[in-house]
Amino acid sequence: MRKNFGAKPLSYPQPVFIIAAYDEDGTPNAMNAAWGGISEMNEISLCLSNNHKTVKNILHSKAFTISMADAGHVTACDYVGLVSGNNVTDKFARAGFHATRSQFVDAPLIDELAIALECRLKSYNPETCILIGEIVNVSVDERALDEDGKVDVAKACPITFDPFNNEYLKIGEKVGKAFSDGKKLK
Repeated sequence: MRKNFGAKPLSYPQPVFIIAAYDEDGTPNAMNAAWGGISEMNEISLCLSNNHKTVKNILHSKAFTISMADAGHVTACDYVGLVSGNNVTDKFARAGFHATRSQFVDAPLIDELAIALECRLKSYNPETCILIGEIVNVSVDERALDEDGKVDVAKACPITFDPFNNEYLKIGEKVGKAFSDGKKLK
């Protein structure tokens, strides 16, 4: 037997994206968002309403970064989703974040978060709230790499959003090998 929850945006996993862009004066700002994902080989789509300060910044600068929230910074990542940059001008600093300018787009990389997509704005539809970015680069801090230069998920320690229970969950346990395990059924 199943329990029906109705037509709601409930699915697993939901990412915890921290989207960052510069204000007109060069101050970094960031927001937390879970409604988004890869939509083409070098494209990401996000559902973001236009009243967010970060969206205004992206529309102005035409660039943004998307960092993967991690377990070590869950409080800061949650904070940037709780307060608005329209009301708290030093939101980025209050979260304890530090910025390094991306080499590829005019947007801040969040030093504390190891994995980031560096994106150029492709389009934004204020009616549907769909923002589409071209992924120009993916950067990973060396602290999240293994000795062979591959991303170590245990070191990166990304989190996901549980919309059923409003909780953050740590990702990390390997349960199979993609593009391989299914071959057993061929």
